[in-house]
Amino acid sequence: MEFGNYFQRKNTMLDQIITYLESIDPILAAFYATLFTWGLTALGASLVFFFKSMNRALFDGMLGFTGGVMVAASFWSLLNPAIEMSKGEGFVKVIPAVVGFFFGALFLFGLDKVLPHLHVNFKEAEGVKTPWHKTTLLVLAITMHNIPEGLAVGVLFGGVAAGFDGATIGGAVALAIGIGLQNFPEGFAVAMPLRRQGVSRFKSFWYGQLSAVVEPIAAVLGAWAVLSFQPILPYALAFAAGAMIFVVVEEVIPETQQDKYTDIATMGFILGFIIMMSMDVGLG
Repeated sequence: MEFGNYFQRKNTMLDQIITYLESIDPILAAFYATLFTWGLTALGASLVFFFKSMNRALFDGMLGFTGGVMVAASFWSLLNPAIEMSKGEGFVKVIPAVVGFFFGALFLFGLDKVLPHLHVNFKEAEGVKTPWHKTTLLVLAITMHNIPEGLAVGVLFGGVAAGFDGATIGGAVALAIGIGLQNFPEGFAVAMPLRRQGVSRFKSFWYGQLSAVVEPIAAVLGAWAVLSFQPILPYALAFAAGAMIFVVVEEVIPETQQDKYTDIATMGFILGFIIMMSMDVGLG
């Protein structure tokens, strides 16, 4: 009985949050939602105040979890609604999703080749050559990952306000929660390598949370774009999905294969996918 009351209270609180977000400006709602995702990034980064190193098995499991959430969100929260709200039948109906998905991946591909950044293993720098410090390059790498995440939340909130079928406030909230959950290990993944390199605890935390500052900006831009140019919504949703899948395949999964804990990373991926899928279906 106590457990039932606990979950009932949780559902009531979530219902109140959803009702509140429905009642305010969608751009402001997207901003608030991504402040939440940014806050979980900061919470993950704050672990450097308590630890100086991290077990590699746990690290790979957390990265796998991140990948699972992103893949599930890409389909259940973005691609599937994009297809549902597209007009036409058969292959015509899937054209906006195909076009948006391709250009989303192409956008991240271009950023990956141009923007200087460094992977979390501190071994592989990419983008144009630059004298920038390794710390800056690492933060830029994770910041680049967070652009499509913030954009996805903003676009979905904009779609809800525009009244598109397939875009729901519950789905938008589920997406924000899922991205927030996977942002927690991302913040730690930035801050902890910096701490191991001798950066102070505060600076490691600062750079870790700073990597997600782009999410509220991208969310506001995404919501504004959809409300201003409503026909782009299915393309925008698929664009965010393509960008997120590119990040998973290019960055997240390869990083989990660097050590001997690939099975743990795989199970983390499965868990992340299940949780995100369940939240999207349950809330959407």
